[in-house]
This record gives sequence, C-alpha cells and structure tokens, in this order.
Amino acid sequence: MQLMADPPSSGPPDPGCSPPGELGASLPLRARSAPPPRLPERDRPWMMRTYAGHSDARRSNELYRGNLAKGQTGLSVAFDLPTQTGYDPDHELARGEVGKVGVSIADLDDMRTLLDGIPLDQMNTSMTINATAAWLLALYIVTAEAQGVTENELQGTTQNDILKEYLSRGTYAFPPGPSMRLIADTIAYTVEHVPKWNPINICSYHLQEAGATPVQEIAYAMSNAIAVLDAVSERVDEGLMGAVFGRISFFVNAGVRFIEEHAKLRAMAVLWDELGLERYGVQDERHRRFRYGVQVNSLGLTEAQPENNAYRIALEALAVTLGRSVRARAVQLPAWNEALGLPRPWDQQWSLRLQQILAYETDLLDYPDIFEGSKVMEGLVAELLDGAREEMKRVQELGGAVEAVDYMKAALVESHRARINRIESGELVVVGVNRYTETAPSPLTADGEGGILVVDPEVEAERRAALEEWRSRRDQAAVDAALAELARAARDDSENIMFATIAAARAGATTGEWAQTLRSEFGGYRAPTGVGDAASVPSEELAELRDEVERVSESLGRRLKILVGKPGLDGHSNGAEQIAVRARDVGMDVVYQGIRLTPAEIATSAAQEGVHVVGLSILSGSHAQLIPSVIEALGEAGAGEVPVIVGGIIPDADAVRLRAAGVAAVYTPKDFDLNRIMHEIVELVAERQRVQAGVRA
Repeated sequence: MQLMADPPSSGPPDPGCSPPGELGASLPLRARSAPPPRLPERDRPWMMRTYAGHSDARRSNELYRGNLAKGQTGLSVAFDLPTQTGYDPDHELARGEVGKVGVSIADLDDMRTLLDGIPLDQMNTSMTINATAAWLLALYIVTAEAQGVTENELQGTTQNDILKEYLSRGTYAFPPGPSMRLIADTIAYTVEHVPKWNPINICSYHLQEAGATPVQEIAYAMSNAIAVLDAVSERVDEGLMGAVFGRISFFVNAGVRFIEEHAKLRAMAVLWDELGLERYGVQDERHRRFRYGVQVNSLGLTEAQPENNAYRIALEALAVTLGRSVRARAVQLPAWNEALGLPRPWDQQWSLRLQQILAYETDLLDYPDIFEGSKVMEGLVAELLDGAREEMKRVQELGGAVEAVDYMKAALVESHRARINRIESGELVVVGVNRYTETAPSPLTADGEGGILVVDPEVEAERRAALEEWRSRRDQAAVDAALAELARAARDDSENIMFATIAAARAGATTGEWAQTLRSEFGGYRAPTGVGDAASVPSEELAELRDEVERVSESLGRRLKILVGKPGLDGHSNGAEQIAVRARDVGMDVVYQGIRLTPAEIATSAAQEGVHVVGLSILSGSHAQLIPSVIEALGEAGAGEVPVIVGGIIPDADAVRLRAAGVAAVYTPKDFDLNRIMHEIVELVAERQRVQAGVRA
C-alpha cells in the first residue's frame, strides 16, 4: 500500500549533520548495512497558510499580501457567516454578522478586490466554504479570467463538505439531497475543466471540534467520503472515477494528544487506500494517496491563560509533520488568541513563524518516516482501524452518511458531553482551566481591545452601501436572465448547475440572489440538534440539582422551563447543545430549536412557551448587536420580565455593556463547570420568583 505522496525534495542535507557514513563507521556490520537514517536530500516543507479574512475585500487583500510577504506560501480564505450561508449584507439574518468571522463577499467586484495583485496562475488558494462553494468557486473562476488565467491553471481547494455542516458547524443552506447534488456537480465540473483544483475537502476537522473521538472522526469522515463518491458516480462517466478519487482531499484536525493523532492519520491513509481499491476499483496508486491539509485543534485552546495555547499549537503541529509517510500537504495554525476573538496580523505572523521554525530550524525534514516499524504506532493504528471499521459499518447499516445524519449528530453531542464531564471531574486535565489556575495578569491581553482584532462597527453599513452601488450599475436584465436560467437548471436534475452558476457570476448576481434562487427551488432545511438522544449520566451532584429544580418548580406552580437560543448565523452549537442537555438532565423543561434564529423568532417562542429564563449562545462576535435586539423583542412579545443569560466568546468590556443592557449573567469558555451554571440559573429564577411574589404581596 502506498500512503500519501512523498513531498518533493530539494537541496543538500543540512551541513551541520554528520554524514551517514561517519555515523555508522564504528557500528557492527549488521547496523552498517541498514538503510541510512537520513534522506539523501532534505524534503521541501509543506504549504504554509494562515486562515485569514475579516471585514471587507479591501482590508482582507491588504492582510493577504502582508502575510505572503512574510513567507506564507498559500492562501486560506475565511468568509463571514452571511457569505457562508448565502445571504447578502442587507439581509435581516446578516445583521451583526457582516465581516465578523471572515471577509464579506457579495459579488464579483468583491472577489476581484479580494484577489487584487495576487497572481492566480501561481497561487494555491483554499476557501473554507461549503453551502455556497459552487458560487464562490464561480466568482474565483471569473476573477481569474479577468487576469488572463485559464481554468486549467487554477490550483486550490473548496471545502465543499455539507454533511459535516449538518453535524457540527451549521453553515448549510439547502436540504441534504440538493446539497449533495451541488457537491457532485462541482466535483464533476472541476475534474473536466479545472483539473488541478481539489473540489472538496472531506472535513473531519469540525467533527473533532464538535466532540468526535478519533474513531468517530475517522469513521464519519470516511462515511462522508463514500456518500460523496457515490453521488458523483451518478453524474460522471465511469472512466473518470479514478480522476475523481484522486482529486478528493481531506481537511483534518490534530489535537494535543499528538501521538494518537498521528496514528489517526495513518489509519485514515489505510482506509482511503482500501476504499479506492475495493469499493471504487481505482487501480492507479497515485489516485489512492491520502492527501490532506490541516488546521490543528481549536477546541482545546483556552480563554483562561491564553498564552498557554502557543505551546498547545506547537505540539499539535508535530502530529502532522513528524511522520513523513502521512505528512500534511498544507498546514494552517490557529493563533494563540483565537479562543478570545479575531487574531491580529501580528498574532497570525506568530503562528506562521512557528511553521517556519519547524520547517527550517529543526531537522524534521531530514529523515525517512521515523514511525516506520514502531510497535506502539502499529498497535495504535490497528486499534483505531478496528473501531473505525465497526462505526463505518453502523453508518452503512443505517443507509449511509446522508441517512445517518441524526445518528452521527447524536453521537457527537454525546461524545462532547462525556468530554465536558471529564473536564468537570478533573479526569481530563486542562492546564490553567481546571488545574494550575493561579496566574499573573497576561501582558498579551493588556491592551484596550483585550489582545484581539475588533472589526470596525461601520463595516456593515459600508458593505450595505457597496452592495447597493453594485446593483445600481450592473445590467439588471442580464442578471434576471442568468438567475432564471439557474432556476431552470436546478429543476433539471440531469444538468450540471456549475455552468449556470458561472454564468450568473459573470452577469453580476450576488451571493444572496444565487442562494435565494436555489432556496426557492430546493426548499429550506433545519438540521437535527442531537440533544434529545444524548445520554444522561447520574451523579450525586446532578441529584442535588434536580432537588433544587423540583423545589423551584413547586414554587412556580409548574416545571422550570428554559429556552436555549442561537440568534444570528453562528452555527457553532456545541455550547448551546451542552447547556440544553445538562438543563434536561437536572430536570428542567428545555426548548431548543437549533441554530439560525432571528431575535423576533426567539422572543415569540419564549412568550408562547412561557419560559422562565432565556439562554443565548453566540460565538461569532455579533453579541453586541444581537443580544440587545433579543431583549427588545422579548419586551415587544410580552416576555420582557424573563431573565436573559448569555454565553459565548465575549470580552470583559462587552460583558459589562451587556449587563448594563439587561443581561442577568454572562458566561464565556472559561466557565466550564456546567453544574455551577445550572445552579446559578435555578437561583436566578428563584430570586425572580421571590421578587415577583414580594411585589404582588
């Protein structure tokens, strides 16, 4: 079996290393006959990227060009949530989200500005985009045309993995069936017309962020790949399936348990080779190589003592660089402060320098695979393979990854619940969080913004104005005709939607118009939450909390009820799901409808359900705009007396402002003790009940 292709090599061995002949001169004959411990030529480094983008195309272009000048060798574009979910900056759901977690791209003018001065015939560009991947790729292709760059010269990746969005990240736009068709059409188009492009990253990264164990990450990623390949096989000639298989890459996560994480990668390589040969009959070994890019774990980065994250990131990077046979093709490292908010250019530079130190100062690239023949590694790989094959079998028995979304989502929520329990109990040590918490104030977070980049609040208004200006000067008749053709192609399952999508990009359609046209044809969708199926684990502390809930419920005259809501477009629902699960476990009635709700929808639900407390979760940085809107909407719906608590990545200064706006409590990632949070919620409701009883008396 052949694993990932060996990285290309160049240059002589490092002159500071002893020649292999000298090293072995005094050894016994048997040792001297072994393969040399060093490569004849030092390997070239992997591609170095920084996941970046914020505000608008002009500001992000300046950031990209600055990072490239510092030695970055590829682009990795982060898009804001409206762009990812198919809404223009002036849509109601985009309020507070424009430019927050990535760059806002609404039209062709934005894409041209984003890539201005960056030669697309030389650049390898990764775009973390899923539901709207076909659209952003179309904008990229048309932008390249204006540079005189043909499709067959373009190199890069669209993530384009919708199943993991249903399971973990929430930036889906359409139901599973049409979404899989969009993916298949994108893959089919690129294999024939953009042959150097990776049309999909099967993305296990976000599965781990949602709580997946290594076994689950392997199994669900491979099951996802099977679903994608099966869908593509129905839309391309059989003779192209080898090329299709060869263009599929992966985007993986690497946690701080870096030995086990490396074993995970070797296990994935074995399974990918098996799938290619046995299920799809791919004979060319080059097409069966396991190719992946990586961003190391962000789930393990901590808000408490965030400077510790620099060490975690460095250790995690070893998982994907130490073993030559499965070394990453491209690496992007998070910044030390991503648990706090948006990194600044200096923070991104620090992460890039870590990659450069690993590649150029250490001897990582001097040796063959250092794990070859390791009994420990072989044992770990075998263990992971056994578990992954069993879990893949279960997914296939349920009808494959598309049909098993509910099952996999519930399993991830349960795994995340178990992880949090281990942190709460101290079984899983997180330095600075549940052990060694004593600390001096960090000078890294001492500035007025708390050590992060804060997006200019005027960006949203600027983006709305720019969008209006774009619409005013385009050929509206051409846009209308292109969107009508897009709708027609969507209705005809035999057509590849990419052709109509590229035509709409050329005509001047916007991100929201493209997505709304397809929503009108495909319908809407709300993914499963997984909350109802998560297991409950009895404990003495939970029993005490249940008694508290019973006492307060008796005083209220009915069961204490909490609404857990996620306003806006933020799809990272892990925290909200775990609050909902724990609230259920301590005996509360729980209303949780999933992600992507407007303030009015949350307020209406709170009033109709008669809840006693509203818990809101936002991790996208849009809390300053959305939380006051929810509080206002609660008042308009007749539920203004219901206390509101908020959880998310919220700087201290913003927490003060939220409390002044009427928020009863603010929780951030450092508040890992869910039982303490539950106790405080129960006490909050009890105190409100006592106050109201006193007023009535």
